[in-house]
Amino acid sequence: MTAELVRGQNRPLPQARLEVRVSAGTPVVAGATLADAQGRVSGTEWVAHPGVPTLAGVEVSRQAAADHRLAFDLDALPESVHWVSVLLALPTGVGGPVRFGGLSAPVAAVTGLDGSEVAQYTISGLDSESAVIALELYRRQGAWKVRAVGQGYAGGLAALLADQGLAEAEQLAGGINEAVVQGLARSVAPPPPRLSDGDRTRQTAAPAAPPGASGAVPPHQGPAGVPRQGSAYDVTGSPGPVPQPPAGGPIDYVHPGRHGAAPQAPPPTAPAAPPGQSAQPVAGDATGWSMEERLYNQVRGMFEDLARTAAAYRSAVDFADSRLEQELDEVLADPRNRIGEQGDMAREAARTKHTRLVTQARASLDRDLTQLVAESDVVEPALPPAFARWDNPVWHGYRVPVEMPMAVRLGDLHLPESESLRIPMLIRLPLERGLWIDSGRSGSLDPLVDSDELRRLAMETAVAHAARLLAVYPPDEFAVHVIDPAGSGAPALAPLVRSGVLADPPAVGATGVGGVLTRLTRRVDLLQMAARGGASDALPPDLDTAGHLLIVHDFPHGFDDRAVTQLRYLADEGPLVGVHLMLVAAREDAAGYGPLLDPLWRSLLRLTPVPDDHLADPWVGHAWTYEPPRVPGGSQVLAQVLGQVAKARRAWDH
Repeated sequence: MTAELVRGQNRPLPQARLEVRVSAGTPVVAGATLADAQGRVSGTEWVAHPGVPTLAGVEVSRQAAADHRLAFDLDALPESVHWVSVLLALPTGVGGPVRFGGLSAPVAAVTGLDGSEVAQYTISGLDSESAVIALELYRRQGAWKVRAVGQGYAGGLAALLADQGLAEAEQLAGGINEAVVQGLARSVAPPPPRLSDGDRTRQTAAPAAPPGASGAVPPHQGPAGVPRQGSAYDVTGSPGPVPQPPAGGPIDYVHPGRHGAAPQAPPPTAPAAPPGQSAQPVAGDATGWSMEERLYNQVRGMFEDLARTAAAYRSAVDFADSRLEQELDEVLADPRNRIGEQGDMAREAARTKHTRLVTQARASLDRDLTQLVAESDVVEPALPPAFARWDNPVWHGYRVPVEMPMAVRLGDLHLPESESLRIPMLIRLPLERGLWIDSGRSGSLDPLVDSDELRRLAMETAVAHAARLLAVYPPDEFAVHVIDPAGSGAPALAPLVRSGVLADPPAVGATGVGGVLTRLTRRVDLLQMAARGGASDALPPDLDTAGHLLIVHDFPHGFDDRAVTQLRYLADEGPLVGVHLMLVAAREDAAGYGPLLDPLWRSLLRLTPVPDDHLADPWVGHAWTYEPPRVPGGSQVLAQVLGQVAKARRAWDH
């Protein structure tokens, strides 16, 4: 359960060992200061920074970076420490930005060691400031809390440290910046070596203009093989900032949240390939603290590689088309070349040049696709149940997990240039927004599917998603409720009902709809009040803190105005306290409500029961085709998995 803090808001910390994860979108210096009960930093030895990254109970990054992970063990801090301030500053003298006002707002999140978020704060409202105190961890009556601060300093790091009572603020700020500059100088990579086509460090540049051609490849036509990093594996409309590294160089699998922290175990690496042969792909060939995280990073890297190589190909084709049009215009501009042998030769030369450019671009694309397909063939069988398709043999050995995975698969993604390559669509857990399974015809790529069939497929897709969520959560940490006012979804809901995994039978009729919505609304109210007041121990004993999913079928049929208002409230406020919607509906059915429901549709992640190219990728401008998960026909895998989930739940209840 994540709390989105506003400036000045605080929240109790549930554990002493935790991390603060920072995402700034541009390289920043991250550090921490330790202060006494009066909030004063007694000396430079109480400041953790890149030059001195480790103090008792504190470890910060050794370098400026766009993403940081700062580790804290509050029990290991000296007894005299009552305040820990997490600070961010823009490095000076390195040619970067000099104020936060021109950048995207940094985000600081407090998480457990397992990555579960406790609180998050978006540091907005900065302008001329070049240093900021993001968060404070402070001791109050023997317990630790976190407060969102967001106090900026136009005078930079020196002004920030001086404000905390440090006499040597100027000297320390200069030393910190010097350490950062030296570190950046050491981190410059040498030019990349010449690589074979199949090398893991792919460098697929778009074809350059031929010798003698006026003009060069336009700047936006970048290579496909730039390092894998950032947070671009998000086609839901909220991509994180993606750094733009220089062209060329090896693929960098460093997790954006792992900069400055070495993994506990090195990932498996592919054996070196003989000269002229491709390197053999290896599952888990990425950085991470566990095999699950390495596979997640590898899948995300495959997504980014496909996006980049497709963008390079499209850019190269666009360039070739524009060159052809330009050269033909030049031929036609001279009346002597419009007819006759000389004009025909010029036009033929322009078309030949265009064909050569497009052929070169396609060859580069095909080379990358071949390696990505080979990598996918190795990675898919190695995926854990949360990441795997329903036809993966891993489900035959399924066991109910004891902890929540870091992500879950909601389908597959592909581009028109890669019809044979499917990239798993992995969404981080816990969910940050609800789901909308669109049963309408808007944008459907399959015109042969009629409306009734779409509604049936939509409900089956919703059941498959719900079953997967139930399967990947521990038995006591997730519950599913169903609203089916007319009972028309009963055939599709049969696997959930027969197995006994639902929290209660599907609600039918207006009375059933109102009862479920009232209970979940009350739940959200209580959890929000407890979180805001720091009184989680005052919750009613019968109110569990597990995640809840509400499947709503055939909306808005059976909903009155009060029920619609409650549903909108759950969509807006529920995700913050672990209550999510899965709406199975066609937007045109709710047209009578007009713009009233527009915020509801926008708050949900739209998925479709048939392939559809509606998922936008603002990172490179692609429209990805989404394919929903499908349980193989005649397979008993869904029933077997739900049976194990139900058995584990019964054992837990007793």
